[in-house]
Amino acid sequence: MQAKLCTALCAALFSTATFAQVDVSNAWARGTVPAQTATGVFMTLHAHTPARLLGVSTPAATTAEVHEMKMEDNVMRMRAVDALPLPAMTDVELKPNGYHVMLLGLKKPLQAGESVPLTLKIEQGGKVTEKTVNAEVRALTAPAAAHGAKGHQH
Repeated sequence: MQAKLCTALCAALFSTATFAQVDVSNAWARGTVPAQTATGVFMTLHAHTPARLLGVSTPAATTAEVHEMKMEDNVMRMRAVDALPLPAMTDVELKPNGYHVMLLGLKKPLQAGESVPLTLKIEQGGKVTEKTVNAEVRALTAPAAAHGAKGHQH
């Protein structure tokens, strides 16, 4: 009886642990000027098993979308994507001029030193979960490579 209970409990714990195994590091948002209503958020995502980033939400803006920037016919284009694949054990970098999170309809300007709460919607192993992240606001002129400590947010 005890062995069956332990087996069932271990299976339940293991199956829960296999979902939302996505580490987030170096999450930051570009600061804004007073009249600016949109900005980008950047981070590195690392999935332990294959996953997909399905969406993002935040109380800081009316809309948050995962966007892709790429060159098409010598023109840089930006568009929203339905989902961003997160291959297993691979860092996926959301960065300026690539994949990023676009915050639209900012409710107030973002000042360096503040943080922006984000909720990532992640599909992994057939299950959709949410992960909360705080993105540090950096100065509007901060270069993409100017990151501080690379602490993970779990």
